[in-house]
Amino acid sequence: MKKKRKLRKGMIWKLVLLFVLFVCATLGTAFGIQYLFQDKDEKQVAQTSVVNEAAPTPTAEPITTSTSLFMAGDALLHTTIEADAAVGDGTYNFTLLDRIGRYAQPYVLRYYNQETILGGDDLGIHGYPTFNGPQSWGDYMVDTLGFNMVSTANNHCLDMGTYGLTNSVNYWKSKEGVMMSGTYLSQEEYDAIPVGESNGIRYAFLSYCHDMNGLLPEEPYYVSCYVGHEEELLNKVQQAKTMADLVIVAMHWGVEYQTTPSEEQMTLAQQLADAGADIIIGDHPHCIQPVQWLNDHKTICFYAMGNLVAAQYDLSRIELMAGLTIQKTTWPDGHVDIELQDLKTELMYCYATESWRNFDIIPFCEMDEEHLPGWQSVYEQYKSVVQQMDDSIVVGNFG
Repeated sequence: MKKKRKLRKGMIWKLVLLFVLFVCATLGTAFGIQYLFQDKDEKQVAQTSVVNEAAPTPTAEPITTSTSLFMAGDALLHTTIEADAAVGDGTYNFTLLDRIGRYAQPYVLRYYNQETILGGDDLGIHGYPTFNGPQSWGDYMVDTLGFNMVSTANNHCLDMGTYGLTNSVNYWKSKEGVMMSGTYLSQEEYDAIPVGESNGIRYAFLSYCHDMNGLLPEEPYYVSCYVGHEEELLNKVQQAKTMADLVIVAMHWGVEYQTTPSEEQMTLAQQLADAGADIIIGDHPHCIQPVQWLNDHKTICFYAMGNLVAAQYDLSRIELMAGLTIQKTTWPDGHVDIELQDLKTELMYCYATESWRNFDIIPFCEMDEEHLPGWQSVYEQYKSVVQQMDDSIVVGNFG
């Protein structure tokens, strides 16, 4: 009897084990069948989720680079300026812009307009009305102060005729690292658009003037003159925009000794902005004019920077310097954005004694009563000129 009971007990455990194995097999088969008939999209989502958890895909970031530009106005070399700097052996010791050089030093690109031609010392030094300055002045601007963008299209560029213009162009060509625009020696040079690069930002530089004081060049390609060639100017700006990230246009325009831009200036400024100009630098009136953002802060226009150096009176002694940062953002799809940032402007004063000696160009942030009595009221008067067309322009933020 006892033996039978033991056999039955063993059989029961075997049956239980077989039942458990059967249930597990059935459930596994059911899950397998469910997976086989699972929706294809659901499987892909599940698989993608696992992949993403294991190795997340990095998001592409835009690449940002920047450079900077300093700007000043006309270098109008009256003979008193050379006389003040003369050493006595036919050479000159120029120091009158040393203060400004310190403000320009942090900037990569440094622009000014060479109003009086540097036509060769063999022609002699001449003042008003047909100027010729010593080429050592150019050495001072480039080698000492670091200016590397020079506009030469202006109403005095033919003062010394073809000979002087040729000497001037060849002189600027000899200055390594300097981009000169506005006067040329061949049609090929005239047609070409100067393009440089700074920290991955390509910039084009064009220079045009209104007239040459009634003088006509022997060849039409000697000088970039926009009067009667406005369509050519705008087409060049459009072409430059296809070649460079940034387009800088120097315009010698406007009415002398007028602090408000003319209708022609304002119309042409808007056309230049629409054509692709990013920075418009105006010269010629020998006094400052307003600064204005155009096209929703895409373009900045300095209608007139005033003089950088000259021996003139009253409002012509108030000058403007400016600086800004150019930021380039390149997106993963190749699209490029250019943004002008950190605009700085400051008024300057051309100081000299009554006998036109001891020239010194002084920023108002360094001004004192000794150099300009009542300078605070003068500052406020001309600060309003800068802001008269755009009150978002900040004056006095160089310090």
